Amino acid sequence: MHTGPARAVGTPLTALALVVAVFALVLGGAGAAFAHAGLSGSDPADGAVLKAAPQYVTLTFSESVSFSEDSLRVLSPQNERVNPRPARHVDGKDNTARVELSGKLPQGTYTVAWRVVSADGHPISGAFVFSNGKPSETAAVVATGSPDDTAVGRLYGVFRYVAYSGLALLVGAAAFVLVCWPAAAKVRPVRRLLALGWVVLTASTVALLLLRGPYETAGQLTSAFDPAQLGRTLTGRPGGALAVRLVLLAAAAVSLRWVARRTADRTGLGGRFRWAGALFASALAVTWAAAEHASAGIQVALAVPVAVLHLLAMGVWLGGLITLLLLLRRRGSDGQEIPASAIGRFSALAFGAVAVLVATGAYQSWRQVGSWEALSTTSYGKTLLVKIAAVVLVLCAASFSRRWTARLGHEASPATATAAAALVPAVSAPERVRVAQGVGAPTPAAGQELGGPAEAPAADEPGEPGDTAEAPRFEADAYRRGLRRMVTAEAVLGVVVLVITTVLTGTQPSRAAGEKAAVASAAEPQAQVVTVPFDMGTANHQGTVQITLTPGRVGENTVEAVVYTPDGGLATVPELRLSLTQDALGIGPLDARLKNLKGYWAAYDLRLPMPGVWTLNITVRTTDIDQVTVRDTVRITSLPG
Repeated sequence: MHTGPARAVGTPLTALALVVAVFALVLGGAGAAFAHAGLSGSDPADGAVLKAAPQYVTLTFSESVSFSEDSLRVLSPQNERVNPRPARHVDGKDNTARVELSGKLPQGTYTVAWRVVSADGHPISGAFVFSNGKPSETAAVVATGSPDDTAVGRLYGVFRYVAYSGLALLVGAAAFVLVCWPAAAKVRPVRRLLALGWVVLTASTVALLLLRGPYETAGQLTSAFDPAQLGRTLTGRPGGALAVRLVLLAAAAVSLRWVARRTADRTGLGGRFRWAGALFASALAVTWAAAEHASAGIQVALAVPVAVLHLLAMGVWLGGLITLLLLLRRRGSDGQEIPASAIGRFSALAFGAVAVLVATGAYQSWRQVGSWEALSTTSYGKTLLVKIAAVVLVLCAASFSRRWTARLGHEASPATATAAAALVPAVSAPERVRVAQGVGAPTPAAGQELGGPAEAPAADEPGEPGDTAEAPRFEADAYRRGLRRMVTAEAVLGVVVLVITTVLTGTQPSRAAGEKAAVASAAEPQAQVVTVPFDMGTANHQGTVQITLTPGRVGENTVEAVVYTPDGGLATVPELRLSLTQDALGIGPLDARLKNLKGYWAAYDLRLPMPGVWTLNITVRTTDIDQVTVRDTVRITSLPG
């Protein structure tokens, strides 16, 4: 509940803070959105046609990656694996992966399937092809869906959301008890909420630890209980963080039982309990920040503590709202209700949590989104636009909660004064009663003593506590009901925001998407390949000519041309000519001046002056007197940078 001092509700400073909160929470509040790695290059390149079989396949990524034994698979045209050994890093570079291939590879098209784990803990996968000698049909089949779009991936995602919820309940309820109302430690609903938060977080952490192995390797759900796989999981950074979280939760269970016994006969909790709780909550948040989003990308040393603060602020705000809601709805047998002073303290605590969310969200918005344009051009940005509506609704509900809190705090003062008046020594009470009854009061009923309980005075008689006790009590109950309704709405909307935020954890951040696009643009295929059919002059005989331009950019290019027979074999022709024109600009024709190199035709000094779509004019002489001219187009790109 984003509440603060009552007088600040309508001030320009508060309005400005709410506007800043909207943009900061929307653009950067999803501390769980991170920079997944991307494939930035490979050797052989995607779609490359090689003259000789390679010895290795090397992949380069945009950030450090880890992999298992089956992370890289090179499959033959017959879908047989041709890399007998697992992948390894190249020269100690943690953003590379290399596999060694079998001795002799037959001609045809090979498929490289890869699945690695990026530095932020998320698996990424993909596939590409290259050809040895000449392209061919292939029977290799690889998964093309998202790594998260599997049974294990979906289940892993659910438990990640549950873990965030458990953290919010545990941290928020503990903060409410330690800071706002220590007596709440004796209230059964609050104790149950603390226990629920601990159980939810512990159970989800155990599930995440078991599912981590098959989640990374795309294994079956049954492999979650494989001891060998669990051992490999514990050696990785995400698995180690989950194990540390379990140790912290075990220590927390012992500490909470000890604190419960200590507070059984005491109401207050000392400052050391608050410091211990803050350290424990921070350590829990570190198990997220150090192994996921903040641990990858730019400025990791700053991003990790910022992510810790953001998680703690989220827990204090949302978990505290739920705790306050339980206490507002409580009607204990002892009649004890949460005092207005405790609500006011939570008001200040929640306002501080929002301030932290604003500060950390502003930084994360710059780190993850990168630009305003990305809001409408990337999936991450579009998801954030959905979050805008939810956050605006949360702030609207919070503004109403502020008003009810201010009214409740305003009414608490007269009630407190009335209670104090009741404690005035009895020697003055009879005198005050006689004076009140002697001024326009009705005659006492039969049997009623003069100093006994009197009827309530008229509304226009000042100085009597009767009205000042009943009216504030009636108003306070009404204000509590209004506050309870608004806190309920705010808590529900807060859960919606949390759900949208967790959706962002699996979405490619806008900045990372832009960097990946730039890398992909710089690492475009190093060759442009065009295959054009032509009539060989014999009935039902149609050959093909394959033209390869390397690198396919403005400037000097190498041209290689190969002619194939209808059955895919190499064809020998007496002459092959190639010229290029760009009709839009009236450039050409440029003669490639191909030379016969005994099996294929080539030129190594073709210079193309302009980017754009060029027309290939290919003339194939099949006999001494027969020739055919065919045409196709190729797109020439600009120089990188």
